[in-house]
Amino acid sequence: MRPGDEDHHVVGQVPETARLDGLLARVRTGGPVTAVLEGPAGIGRTTLLRRFLHRHRELPTTSATGLPWERCRSGALARRLLDDDPAGPAVSQATTDPADLGTALAQRWVDRAREGALLVAVDDADRADVVSLQAVVSAVVRLHDAPVLLLVTRTTGWSATEDPELADVLERLPGVPVPVPPLRPEDVRLLAARVAAVDLPLPIARRLCEHTAGIPRYLLEVLRDTPPARWSDWQTRLPAPAGVQRRVQRALDRCSPAARALVEAAAVLGRTPVLADAAVLAGLADPVAALEEACTVGLLAAAAGHGLDALVFPERFVRGAVHATLSPRTRHDLHLRAAAVVTDDVERLRHRVEAAPLPDAGLARELVELARRKADEGAWAVVAGALIDASRISPGRADRESRLIEAVDALAGAGLLGQAVDALPDVQALPAGPRRDAVLAYVALQRGRRAEAVSHLDTAWRHRGADRAAAAVVCQRHVLHALADWDGEELVRWAGRAVEHAEPGSPAAVESRAIVGLGHAARGAVAEAFTAYRQAVAESPSGPQHQRARMGLGWLSLAQDEPEAARRELESAVPTVRQTGSNRISLWALAWLARTRFALGDWPGALDAVGRAEVLLGATGLHLLGPLVHWTGAQVHALQGDQEAAERHLRLGAATEHDYTVMTVPALLARACVAEAASDHPAVVRHLAPLAGRTPRGGLDEPGFWPWHDVHAHALAVTDRLAEAERFLAPLEETAHRRGHRSTSARLGCVRGRLLAARGDLTGAGAAFEAARAHLAALPLPYERARVDYVHGMTLRRAGRRRDAAALLATARLTFAALGAQVYVDRCDRELKTGRPAVRGAAAGAQGLTEQERTIAELVATGLTNREVAAAVTLSVKTVQFHLTHVYAKLHVRSRSELAARFAAGTLPL
Repeated sequence: MRPGDEDHHVVGQVPETARLDGLLARVRTGGPVTAVLEGPAGIGRTTLLRRFLHRHRELPTTSATGLPWERCRSGALARRLLDDDPAGPAVSQATTDPADLGTALAQRWVDRAREGALLVAVDDADRADVVSLQAVVSAVVRLHDAPVLLLVTRTTGWSATEDPELADVLERLPGVPVPVPPLRPEDVRLLAARVAAVDLPLPIARRLCEHTAGIPRYLLEVLRDTPPARWSDWQTRLPAPAGVQRRVQRALDRCSPAARALVEAAAVLGRTPVLADAAVLAGLADPVAALEEACTVGLLAAAAGHGLDALVFPERFVRGAVHATLSPRTRHDLHLRAAAVVTDDVERLRHRVEAAPLPDAGLARELVELARRKADEGAWAVVAGALIDASRISPGRADRESRLIEAVDALAGAGLLGQAVDALPDVQALPAGPRRDAVLAYVALQRGRRAEAVSHLDTAWRHRGADRAAAAVVCQRHVLHALADWDGEELVRWAGRAVEHAEPGSPAAVESRAIVGLGHAARGAVAEAFTAYRQAVAESPSGPQHQRARMGLGWLSLAQDEPEAARRELESAVPTVRQTGSNRISLWALAWLARTRFALGDWPGALDAVGRAEVLLGATGLHLLGPLVHWTGAQVHALQGDQEAAERHLRLGAATEHDYTVMTVPALLARACVAEAASDHPAVVRHLAPLAGRTPRGGLDEPGFWPWHDVHAHALAVTDRLAEAERFLAPLEETAHRRGHRSTSARLGCVRGRLLAARGDLTGAGAAFEAARAHLAALPLPYERARVDYVHGMTLRRAGRRRDAAALLATARLTFAALGAQVYVDRCDRELKTGRPAVRGAAAGAQGLTEQERTIAELVATGLTNREVAAAVTLSVKTVQFHLTHVYAKLHVRSRSELAARFAAGTLPL
């Protein structure tokens, strides 16, 4: 198992190798570990294993590979593992008892590991015999403290073992899963450079990645066997990998004529054909026997839960490989007959397109009419497919170009940004015009490229001419641009223009009305916003446009202190919209649903929404919404104390000051929330300074939508920038009072209490905190209530009112614990411990430290600066220095390093 020339193409696997290195380090200090390298066929499990063993070739190694033809020979793999170490005690060749074999394996591994770590590798474990795997499991439980790293690879997915006994043994293996992930588009570019010496553009790399699911084996075959010209044409159907094509051809050759006809008919019908339709198309009166044969050779399967009604292809690429075997005449005839068999209009026209050998103006017009009907429903993915086909078969150049532009616009509307970006070179090559430039702006907007979108929008509006329909589309794109920039005035203005130019009931008019409510809210006209949404919901009582309106209403409800209503609206918006293909609206809904669940205290539900949105982000490339999605993930994980996960969300949700506001604000808020959870208040001020420095801030200061003001003001107060905090806070309090916004008044009131206390007005501070509680009393916002109690308690504790502070901190702790906010649970515990009266005789002298001194000493010993300690315990830097001086004197140490050493040695007095 030594890597050779065959590994020159390997890319990726760096994190997985580091993970295995970490497990090996654990073995050297803590005993045996089992690592299970898993993933679908062709993902690179064996390659990762081979390269890891070569990386640590100085270590003793024993290995064996599961061989499917030895699966019926009990103990075959275990004997090969034993034979790999002939120096060990002999084992009877007749033994097939897994316990005996396991004992022998364990004894040999323990003996070989006496001088250091031993690597044991079992490749393709899911192909081995059951007795051998049972023996390996038995050996593992007998290793005790021996430094053995057992590396097992297993296949997951469609090609995983179907032997229930073998699967049960693998599940019992006490291992650490190390999933081998698919390659990313960036990895595909590197792979193409190494294998085919091609500098692959990122859109094409992404297309290849999606086609092959990022599986290296398939990518290598496509790169080696397919001409590059075929990769670069975004409308060309990519082939099945050569290995799959050969395997499918062999399976077809083994089929009877009836079974082959059924498989070919199913391949023509689509990904999930109906058996009845396939039987009619294949000319089979009784298709069950043919289906049984096709299932046996691995070409078809009955869909789970559908009896024999619905069929599926059991493996990726099988359908495409079968379709590729059809001769042009057979393919033409089958698709033409399929058009008469299916009842769905979309499928009927698709089959007619597949059967069309030449351009067909009449068929193109039918496709355009279908697209118009589906556009009224908001089914943009279907619209895009119909218009792409219409463009391809249109005889006239003008029709081909206009239909291509509309198709790419529909792709962007559906949130299928990958396909839209693939088509951009073709669109950019067309003559300039309002529709072309509006599409380019739309794609740039969804990708979060603000400057590019502005340029295209300006050009489109200048060149709009007398085409009112084109002008309406340009106006509607301006509406989306204003929403992304959170500019309420511009949003309302362009929505009015869109409705003025658009035909009543057209997508431009309907979608503008579904968004204008948010524009009203961003400019402070909340009543008008709710009125606009009631009208939008009434005008579209069902279908995707209705869901768009409900998504906007959910966002508005969350911002206006109605989180339970928001949850109902947003949960309603997510699934239906996704079913009709509008990934864009699904992402908006999921992002705000995550914020809603966070506000209501359902943090697992919030992370679930983030996870679902993250999958959709990866599939669509909608970078505009990345920061909004990852804001909640970063905040929840930071509050839970999972810094690594929080940092991951910060990386994925990064944005710059020049990006759209709906990108910049959540990105900065996420960074501020993570810094606040770490008590790094100077960093909070630094992260939010770009927002505080905006002039004018416009809709950013409207209460409820972007809750950054109290975070910024609180950080200013904690860092003793009281005058600055006062100047920042006062106008915001006035706006919140004028709008009657309760949660914002509570958040700002909490900061007001902190400011008043800092100036010595404890009575005024108490009143401010009580007012904040009153604002929250009727709202289901547990985290906000706990924050008020916590800050109030800390303020009282700093003022020396320890008993009153303890009651508030204990209340806050209960809520934080229920939410899972471990960071604040730990702080409450520390403050409650510190706030207890000192034990008589332990307040001075070398006999011991006070609770406050011990807390500060512990924090200093971890490497925190005095300023960081002060932020963590809510004291001034001078007070921390005062306590630290006493700590040094009591412990007879002279430096922070000596203090840390005393802690590490465990020699502190109690």
